[in-house]
Amino acid sequence: MPIGNRAEFRFQGPRHLLALYNEGARKGGEASVDGVCHSRLRGSDHLLTFVPAGRAYQEWHEAASFTEVTFLYFDPAALRMSKVTDARLSPRIYFEDALVWQTASKLKKAIESGGTDCTPYLEALCGVLAHELSVPDTDVVREPTPVSRGGLAGWQRRVVVAYVEEHLGEQVCLLKLAELARLSVHHFCRAFKRSFGIPAYQYQVLRRMEFAKLRLADRAASITDIALSLGYAQTSSFSSAFRKATGWTPTDYRRELK
Repeated sequence: MPIGNRAEFRFQGPRHLLALYNEGARKGGEASVDGVCHSRLRGSDHLLTFVPAGRAYQEWHEAASFTEVTFLYFDPAALRMSKVTDARLSPRIYFEDALVWQTASKLKKAIESGGTDCTPYLEALCGVLAHELSVPDTDVVREPTPVSRGGLAGWQRRVVVAYVEEHLGEQVCLLKLAELARLSVHHFCRAFKRSFGIPAYQYQVLRRMEFAKLRLADRAASITDIALSLGYAQTSSFSSAFRKATGWTPTDYRRELK
């Protein structure tokens, strides 16, 4: 959207809505969902808004810089396949979540690619997204955590997340991540946990398992190949890690995707 333009969005329907604010800032504006939550936050770079099915959503803003927003709509039935109930999906406005952002971006790219054989991949992405949107701390609607409270700055979060995503087949050392964020290891570990709610090591394991879920949707890929691609020398080690993280064995999870 060009600078200076005013935009208004309204939605209420039988589907869930996830908005990705890729970049932009606003001179003024407000967003609300059924009066449950509202926000007048002006900066919107790499933020998200989630509107559960049936909720009335409205937003207006006047652009102070070039603004790009992507809207993704989800059939609640598709998310229920991942055993996530609608009651666990609460409205959230202008929030930061690196996991949700990464998965939603992959879903956007997959849809734009228009491949005829990517349905299992899309279904797997929807399942991953459902779990990420329903984690306990998403029950509380909140603004992004200020950097002054000890978390990583926006550029630090983006560079660290990008590096982890590019090296899912490796065990990335904390020293490397700290160097990318230009912090000492001690300061980085503390800031990372404040920003993501979990330690950096646990975050890496979580992302590897989420990637494994996506690979399991491709039945042409054997479980052994998936394990090797994620840096596991033994299939049994991968299966153990996957079950610990998800509660499923890789075989059982793949069977549920039918």
